[in-house]
Amino acid sequence: MRPDTLNKLSALIAENSISSVLPEYDESNEGVIHLLANWCRDLGFEVAIMPVQDHPGKFNMLATYGSGPGGLVLSGHTDTVPCNPEKWQSDPFTVTERDNKLFGLGTCDMKGFFALALDAMEQCLAHSKTFHQPLMILATADEESSMSGARALSHSTGINGRYAVVGEPTSLKPIRMHKGIMMETIRITGKAGHSSNPALGLNALDALHDVMGELKTLRHDLAGRFQNAHFAVQTPTLNLGCVHGGDNPNRICGSCELAFDLRALPGMSNDDLRHEIRQRMSPIAAQNNVELTLEALFPGIDPFEEQANSALVQMAEKFTGHTSAAVNYATEAPFLQNLGMETLILGPGNIDQAHQVDEYLALDQVEPCVDLLRNLITHFCQTPAT
Repeated sequence: MRPDTLNKLSALIAENSISSVLPEYDESNEGVIHLLANWCRDLGFEVAIMPVQDHPGKFNMLATYGSGPGGLVLSGHTDTVPCNPEKWQSDPFTVTERDNKLFGLGTCDMKGFFALALDAMEQCLAHSKTFHQPLMILATADEESSMSGARALSHSTGINGRYAVVGEPTSLKPIRMHKGIMMETIRITGKAGHSSNPALGLNALDALHDVMGELKTLRHDLAGRFQNAHFAVQTPTLNLGCVHGGDNPNRICGSCELAFDLRALPGMSNDDLRHEIRQRMSPIAAQNNVELTLEALFPGIDPFEEQANSALVQMAEKFTGHTSAAVNYATEAPFLQNLGMETLILGPGNIDQAHQVDEYLALDQVEPCVDLLRNLITHFCQTPAT
């Protein structure tokens, strides 16, 4: 890694931009945004910093080099997950090199992508400052928690690219499909009473037993109805994650709740799944004489698929030497695709290192990533459109 690029990465890692659903861990990403904005301005980009509505201290940034429709968007999130510094071998907010790896919170997921993208842009400008289509660098907030930054893009102007690369860690292998994710909770309200006489109450846990059985049936039914051989886990998944309810063994449980996640395949609809779940839950509520509600813990992320014959997928496969694939986790890609862009997930580092103690970016990913991004910029921005 060139010294200037390493300095940029070190500065990005030093800025604590943790996002979390727990307020005591949540931090602003403003410091990272201003670093990126200043570096982009130094290279000649026009920069817009956009506060995320209803999320104080959270910002998106769009930097544009060149003008006109079309062009390429290099996109990433500026936040990281929380960490446990006491478990790290080195300071998570300081880039530390050992064993041919760069350790630090966000080196892999995914601040490293921004440093390498700027390196690639500098090399392209050194060759030619002529851009026939614009290059845009997009930096978002809160991908690791609410995805509020990506959701706000639907209200943004100026993101008129034709192609978008989301630089999540994929070991530089193009990803054109991923599952969606829903995180839901079912709340059941019965009536508490003395356990010596079941007639004195309505046991919410009895109803929960039926709810869990029906969700397991739904899981089996979905696996029978939907399969996609591109995925390592070829069916939708439904995980019963946590249960809370009751307060004492000798008291009829008056209320409880179950939280679960459901990961849908491309071609499936989160809204349709919620509708089906509500339909399946309604008879259970009636049979147990309880109140039952289904609520989303967050708005969810749609499944994502880019066509195999798209220009972006084909060029990424050519430049990387890898056939595009599918992953089970979710990203910001659907939000960019909904803006009308061909979209792909492709970045340095391995997803296995993300969200881990001693997160790192392997040095052998650095030069190939810069070369790849330089080739993409040259092809989609500096080469005249035909």
